[in-house]
Amino acid sequence: MTSRTTATIRLVLGRTVFYGVLTVMGLFMLLPFLWSLSTSLKPNEEIIALPIKWLPGSLTFEHYWSAFTTVPFARHFANSMLLAVAGVATNVLLGALAGYAFARLAFRGNRLLFRLLLASMMVPPVVTLVPSFIIVRSMPLVGGNDITGQGGAGLLNTYWAVILPGAVGAFAVFMMRQFFLALPKDLGEAARVDGCREFRIFWSIYLPLCRPALATLSVFTFVAGWNGFLWPLIVLNDPDMMTIQMSLAAFSYNQKTDYGPLMAGSIVAMVPTLLLFAFGQRYLTRGLAFTGTGSK
Repeated sequence: MTSRTTATIRLVLGRTVFYGVLTVMGLFMLLPFLWSLSTSLKPNEEIIALPIKWLPGSLTFEHYWSAFTTVPFARHFANSMLLAVAGVATNVLLGALAGYAFARLAFRGNRLLFRLLLASMMVPPVVTLVPSFIIVRSMPLVGGNDITGQGGAGLLNTYWAVILPGAVGAFAVFMMRQFFLALPKDLGEAARVDGCREFRIFWSIYLPLCRPALATLSVFTFVAGWNGFLWPLIVLNDPDMMTIQMSLAAFSYNQKTDYGPLMAGSIVAMVPTLLLFAFGQRYLTRGLAFTGTGSK
């Protein structure tokens, strides 16, 4: 056996082992989704049957019907979609503006402010819950409040209570800044020589080049907004304004869990994020590859 044949055999064996391990890990990570899908299609008696039945003996869609009729699931689905899309719009626009300012504009305190921004990413979100709640409740001249922010509920129990605190995050600014730093400065300098104003340079020259980063940020922001539970639970009390994650929690009550509708609702709740990753995978990969290449 020649050395070339031996090297070829080793290469084939190495790839076989590598892809085999990846396949096993992929199936292991996919198992909860498959179990949820199987449980959502099982009759009630098969869900709690022992030994466990991995595949339904007979298919039923009654749990999906129950999920949409037990609670206003469609309304909650629409609420989550509204809040997630609004979060994407604000984070993409404001994050891009702030990222461009940190990357391309020279102003006093640029590095200091950016370091403070990065430091805020180390603060656990749960620490800011009480201050954020007080700010939302004490917003002046809204929700019955006077000019001092007293006397009413402020923005509580409104969609703005969820949208405004998450309108732009430190991660969005950091990610867009890194992407802008990877773009050539000559584009902006040439535009300034031609008399182009700064916002026009940002909007017409640099922003169109940031589509991979914008797509990546959109995916991350949408998933975070779609899966949000704790903050909407605190600031939204109207049942018609509940999000889909709060709706899923309604299937567990009095120390009892209705697994069939819960799994059916979970599958429906996964659909938007699965579609988003499926259609945005190409931009997501490209955005992650370019982000972080800039330096200053």
